[in-house]
Amino acid sequence: MAFDIQMIKKVYAEIPGRVDQARKVTGKALTLAEKILYSHLSEGKATQAYTRGVSYVDFNPDRVAMQDATAQMALLQFMQAGKSTVAVPSTVHCDHLIQAKIGASEDLETANVTNKEVYDFLASVSNKYGIGFWKAGAGIIHQVVLENYAFPGGMMIGTDSHTPNAGGLGMVAIGVGGADAVDVMAGMPWELKFPKLIGVKLTGRLNGWTAAKDVILKVAGILTVKGGTGAIVEYFGEGANNLSCTGKGTICNMGAEIGATTSLFGYDEKMAAYLKMTDREEIANEANKVASYLTGDPEVYANPEKYFDQVIEINLSELEPHINGPFTPDLATPVSEFAKAVKDNNWPEKMEVGLIGSCTNSSYEDISRAASLAQQAIDKNLKVKSEYTVTPGSELVRYTVERDGFLDTFEKIGGVVLANACGPCIGQWARHDADKQKRNSIMTSFNRNFAKRNDGNPNTHGFVASPEMVTAFAIAGDLTFNPMTDFLTNEKGEKVKLDEPAGLELPTKGFAVEDAGYIAPAEDGSKVEVLVDPESKRLQLLAPFAEWDGKDIKGLKLLIKAKGKCTTDHISMAGPWLRFRGHLDNISNNMLIGAVNFFNEKTNEIKNLITGEYGEVPATARDYKVKGFGSIVVGDENYGEGSSREHAAMEPRFLGVRVVLVKSFARIHETNLKKQGMLGLTFADKSDYDKIKEDDTFDIIGLTEFTPGKPLKVVAHHINGSKHEIMANHTYNEGQIEWFKNGSALNLIKKENQ
Repeated sequence: MAFDIQMIKKVYAEIPGRVDQARKVTGKALTLAEKILYSHLSEGKATQAYTRGVSYVDFNPDRVAMQDATAQMALLQFMQAGKSTVAVPSTVHCDHLIQAKIGASEDLETANVTNKEVYDFLASVSNKYGIGFWKAGAGIIHQVVLENYAFPGGMMIGTDSHTPNAGGLGMVAIGVGGADAVDVMAGMPWELKFPKLIGVKLTGRLNGWTAAKDVILKVAGILTVKGGTGAIVEYFGEGANNLSCTGKGTICNMGAEIGATTSLFGYDEKMAAYLKMTDREEIANEANKVASYLTGDPEVYANPEKYFDQVIEINLSELEPHINGPFTPDLATPVSEFAKAVKDNNWPEKMEVGLIGSCTNSSYEDISRAASLAQQAIDKNLKVKSEYTVTPGSELVRYTVERDGFLDTFEKIGGVVLANACGPCIGQWARHDADKQKRNSIMTSFNRNFAKRNDGNPNTHGFVASPEMVTAFAIAGDLTFNPMTDFLTNEKGEKVKLDEPAGLELPTKGFAVEDAGYIAPAEDGSKVEVLVDPESKRLQLLAPFAEWDGKDIKGLKLLIKAKGKCTTDHISMAGPWLRFRGHLDNISNNMLIGAVNFFNEKTNEIKNLITGEYGEVPATARDYKVKGFGSIVVGDENYGEGSSREHAAMEPRFLGVRVVLVKSFARIHETNLKKQGMLGLTFADKSDYDKIKEDDTFDIIGLTEFTPGKPLKVVAHHINGSKHEIMANHTYNEGQIEWFKNGSALNLIKKENQ
């Protein structure tokens, strides 16, 4: 069925007029990204041209999607906004809290018991405020959105960094923090700095072992984890049209790993076919009426250098399979060079586990191609050397691939089918022996591979590849194996070689499902009661953060000077901590415990500047807070990269951190800090980072004249009585400065609603 069809028809009715007007005010042809952005301006038809990377612009997204780990805090905030129902179609998806331990049915049963309190809360709050609810086991948010809600030319935000997955269906879909979701659900405009544009021209056609995943693995290697920051990546060309819709989704999904605001493809026949196959032919028919508005203008694609800030060209016919990692998703190595890289870097050669699926790679096409290799292992008498797991992305996919025999094939080679959930991808993996912290290698078709990401072991070398390559390497059990050229010895002692994988983009018998897992909200939720037990360890009603007192901030203690990569996983870990995502006080006990202290190279061990003793980061912050001192966090480049989790901003705010001063920010995290009323500042001179000492205290000067574009002064007072003045830049506009003054964006919303 097509959800929200009237809303979609309205979008399509407005697109031609809004795009035509945008062409007039800009005086040029438009990329697809620009068409969607200009057609979703909160002001309606454009009255001016916006400057990429400079102009802050208000938009009206069409919908909001939330996963269970982030929905808790988002909806706890929404409950304070004073609204009776959400202003736009919104959904909650229970996918993050299911731990992978035994297998799908057992793990789901356990999750429904251990998470009952949270699931009941999310179901009831969704029921009350008109939000669609997808129960545990229904699938991973991004796969479910692609199958049910994404539509070409639309705009959505989601409280998960991989929301751009919907770009596979031609949608501008952007990952945000929960406070941003609250804005949109409350009917407020949503603000975004107008993105820069990166064009990726794809020529040729994928063949043999190469998969859509290899496109984004290649792009990540080119752009690195911060190369897409502040930009939308738009794919085009004959090669783009040759990719399946779900393959496009895979590419857009993992665009989060290059820091991109989002990624997208133009509407084409592959998208129309996918819409029809997923019972949304009505949307395809409507899209066909305005098809020229759902892709970039011909002039743009004919001369991309004139219209994009950067252009990359990839010939799919020549593209080689890649393996990215370990420890970062942008270390890209072609398979032909991978064995040498393994040996040169002394990475553990034995592959312990192969894991396929996740929100990034769990389509019917992915599963069918991986299953073709599993069947070869059976037919060629090969014993699979690595453990092997399969994570379906949704119940629709799981039911269909089980019907078509693929799950049975995986089980015959020893594969374990896990629940339709995030599982190992986000650290929800009860991996045996992970606590022993031994050096080992795994390969996944997931999107992210930071240290400790999958199993909590900092010595697990996580590599990212397509499901086909993961399966082939699992069969071999050896990272020095090249499935394109090398032979294996089977159980009979014969030398055999794997053939190229084969699969289907879409099931020939169509998709099928018995219970997709959707629960519609009440028509009138006014009498629905949302209960939060005051004694709960997992849920806690929020208290507003304090407003700014109108003065410069003085006497801040240095909490930690973080060294090197500090992602949101380092600031607020997932894994076992997910159970506290609805309880700000409890989850704050994980604040920055993964960050490396510059002064002793250790994690979760910092100096308490009051006592002189070393202790854990959260405990030290709590001590400062109790004794009336604020604190400051100092960080390195691309601080806060990774997940969209706003807990990484709310926890420091809750524990008394007033300022985060870094060399550079990842986009979502910087916005999250602003939303919670904090100061997110960057060094005007990055070498000042090196001058900060362990015992420093700080003053922030210039807040009484806090204005857009005007730097603030940070004074670092050293223990010997000397001081060092630091100029700190910021990107706050007038509206964001009001968030700071009011203590948070939510405080401002409440005032306006009152």
